[in-house]
Amino acid sequence: MKLMECVPNFSEGKDSSIIDAIAGSIKSVKGVVLLDIDPGADTNRTVFTLAGEPEAVVEAAFQAIKKAAELIDMSKHKGAHPRMGATDVCPFIPISEMTMDECVEYAKKLGKRVGEELGIPVYLYEYAATKDEWKNLSNIRSGEYEALPEKAKDPYWKPDFGPHTFNAKSGATAIGAREFLIAYNINLNTRDKKKASEIAQIIRESGRPARDANGKLLKDESGNTITIPGLFSHCKAVGWFIESYDRAQISINLTNYKITPPHLVLEKVRELASEMGIQVTGSELVGLIPKSALVEAGKFYLNRMNESTGIPEKMIMQTAIQSMGLAELAPFDLNKKVIEYAIARKDLLVNLKVDAFCDLLSTDAPAPGGGSVAALCSAISGALSAMVANLTIGKKGYEKVTQEAMKLAPTGQDIKQKSLEIMDQDTAAFFALMAAMRLPKKTEADINFRKAQIEKCTQEAINAPLTTMQLAVSAADLALKIAKIGNTNALSDAGVAALTAFCASQSAYYNILINIPGITDENFKQKTLAEAKELWEQCKKITDNIEKDVLEKLLG
Repeated sequence: MKLMECVPNFSEGKDSSIIDAIAGSIKSVKGVVLLDIDPGADTNRTVFTLAGEPEAVVEAAFQAIKKAAELIDMSKHKGAHPRMGATDVCPFIPISEMTMDECVEYAKKLGKRVGEELGIPVYLYEYAATKDEWKNLSNIRSGEYEALPEKAKDPYWKPDFGPHTFNAKSGATAIGAREFLIAYNINLNTRDKKKASEIAQIIRESGRPARDANGKLLKDESGNTITIPGLFSHCKAVGWFIESYDRAQISINLTNYKITPPHLVLEKVRELASEMGIQVTGSELVGLIPKSALVEAGKFYLNRMNESTGIPEKMIMQTAIQSMGLAELAPFDLNKKVIEYAIARKDLLVNLKVDAFCDLLSTDAPAPGGGSVAALCSAISGALSAMVANLTIGKKGYEKVTQEAMKLAPTGQDIKQKSLEIMDQDTAAFFALMAAMRLPKKTEADINFRKAQIEKCTQEAINAPLTTMQLAVSAADLALKIAKIGNTNALSDAGVAALTAFCASQSAYYNILINIPGITDENFKQKTLAEAKELWEQCKKITDNIEKDVLEKLLG
């Protein structure tokens, strides 16, 4: 599922009625979760954090900007934080199954709408910037709101969208795309702020001033202080003493966790602290973190322990939590700290207990149905193969295949996870098709629109089981591989994995066949039927071989 975050900053941090009204405009948009509201009276600024499906996030951002334009008068605004508009900045951040390029396009889409419909000058920044010098927000915001009247006369400051005029009430807005910022603190077993600062200077990108053996600053020929570059790019860090914790702490902002992940910074800090005779006692996340960052950390520590990474993702993340000491100062709740979990719908099929799912399945409701069951069978197949692989890793007599099994186990987990997602996609596609069927057909325009929507939704209802069939082939192939090398005590499980994979394939095939007559696009129809038949034959061939081999071994 595509997930995008948005962190708009509004130039109001004192008037709760205005803040609440902006929050209400965001909450009114379906498909968006408002994760956090952080008002600041001194800065007279409030930071909102919202996330959800991209189109919904863009709509929510527009409604919030619109509301801010109605309620905030920049001609009367004063605050400590640099600002140039009622909505000062509005960045989009890729979270899950999103690229930065996609976020840039959404930034442009929002910018165009804000400029045209609200008459607010919009400047694109960071990854969305149309000028190199506008990548840096501070350059765009130079002179702040007070400089806008003069900028409105300068061709250089023609905005990317909206009028090149001074909007006295709303000012100007910067809309962009950036990476997720992780606010991360590392705790030390010392009260010495100086030691924390020394480590912070070593790790941060900006580095530290060079000194001679006597501690005197070194300067170049021009008299400028020579700087030793820091160890990590995209890393900002300072050392300070936290009175409430009674300890020194290194406060870190990681502006691109994909390049500089928190666990690698932590390990280097542990090393540096040890050289100083002090210790890292744990660490702390401020705000939320993308799931991928915590999963990668967990895999890092599991690999270092030579343990399988082919385990459920929550178990992987628990390894990260324990290894990084993230629960040292306060409980670490994955459902509150991981952004994907925090915004996840609670009414999904995958969240149901087995008996509840079966009960729902047994009612007269048309969905969930066979498509969701097919996807569940694929998930079970992947899970069973992962189990066999994990039962093989580290077992006596299987030393030669341990490394191969360690590669196969994560594949099973991946098939499981992707298949579970299809369960709800299949049901959603069915309900979307039913909604299309109910569209009005009073006029010719109504009829044409209804026909197009039915075609679109029918294709989506077919694509879900087609994806299941693709996953089922992968699941069957995985079962074949693990059956050949895996723990013989779990041979029957590998056989069941193969059979459930074929069940998934054939069941999904049935769901394609029942929906295909509703397709009017002959190219789509013929292409889909050919692909589905080929996938079914592939899966059958693999599972027939496994079944024969397993039965021969079990029967002696």
